[in-house]
Amino acid sequence: MPVDPQALAQSMPFAVALGVEVTAAVPEEVRGRLGWTPERCTTGGVLHGAALMALGDTLGAICAFLNLPPGAGTTTIESKTNFLRAVREGHVDAVARPLHVGRTVIVVETDLFDDAGRRVAKVTQTQAVLRS
Repeated sequence: MPVDPQALAQSMPFAVALGVEVTAAVPEEVRGRLGWTPERCTTGGVLHGAALMALGDTLGAICAFLNLPPGAGTTTIESKTNFLRAVREGHVDAVARPLHVGRTVIVVETDLFDDAGRRVAKVTQTQAVLRS
């Protein structure tokens, strides 16, 4: 059964408040976007690092969720972000892919790119597999 990517984002109130758009979602890859706005910036008109982290975490969580066994849940237990370039306009596109799907943890790597295709950040997160 196909998954509605935006319905997944709508289930996360913080992602909705931030303006995260999920454009594609399958277990092998989740894609999304976050637009630059002054309200999401720190000094100098630079998109806040927390906004980038939240975009990466949101897509990574969806990717982990899509790789869970039936009846299991997930939560982030570790997240690391490398910031590589400032974003001062446009939008950020992100792609999340699983690096490891195991019985107890799922590791997801999310690459974030500006609208010129330059990498601006990389988020690597470990998600616990919560069995009922």
